[in-house]
Amino acid sequence: MTLGDRVNILGTGINPLTMGNAVARIEQAMRERYQGYVCVAAAHSVMDCLREESLRRIFNRSMMTTPDGMPLVWLARAQARQPVERVYGPDLMLAVCQSTVSQGFRHFFYGGEPEVADALAARLKTRFPGLEVAGTFSPPYRPLSIEEDTQVIQLIDRSRSDLVWIGLGTGKQERWMADHLGRVQASVMVGVGTAFDVLSGRKSQAPRWLRQIGLEWLFRLASEPHRLWRRYLEYPWFVALVLAQLTGLKEFTMEEST
Repeated sequence: MTLGDRVNILGTGINPLTMGNAVARIEQAMRERYQGYVCVAAAHSVMDCLREESLRRIFNRSMMTTPDGMPLVWLARAQARQPVERVYGPDLMLAVCQSTVSQGFRHFFYGGEPEVADALAARLKTRFPGLEVAGTFSPPYRPLSIEEDTQVIQLIDRSRSDLVWIGLGTGKQERWMADHLGRVQASVMVGVGTAFDVLSGRKSQAPRWLRQIGLEWLFRLASEPHRLWRRYLEYPWFVALVLAQLTGLKEFTMEEST
């Protein structure tokens, strides 16, 4: 995947695609044993990338970076002039599990608080009978030692996983995937953040109508104000920068992937 397939939003390359496109690309990568990682990006992800060049490189070197938030969907539609849908982490996980349940692909779940990954896997197996769950692991809230990280890699490799779902939160999960690309044998890693909490039942999800009009952030802010207020405080700045980019007042260079 190259940056030529993407639209430029403040220097971060977003793939203008539908949910069906995203699922098909992941399936193709697994069939061909192509190793890569998938990022899901919302407005706050783009702002994080704007502040940190190393993170922006990780997003831009992904196999695919999907529009996880409606503002990115609208901007991608305007630039690409083609159908673009929101490819939201929890929905992507459900769509891939449903599509691959009869194909024998094996799923590993890495992340979440203790027992969350197990609860997620159990719910998905109930929802999609026959889903191949290769394993789960919830890492501690601290950097792993070299020895511990090696043990995690061995655990994933022994599971013969085709796809590893990563739920470590924005930034951390992307760095983990980039660092472990080629070190784990699984074909695809997908960073889905909040999907672990939402689909395990640990956290509530915003109503679909609220998600479709781009106001899910209000629901999440009301649910977790102490954790999220700083993130959403910068959304007006995101809008201002996008307007500057669209009107040509400011240029944001999108690096080529390697």
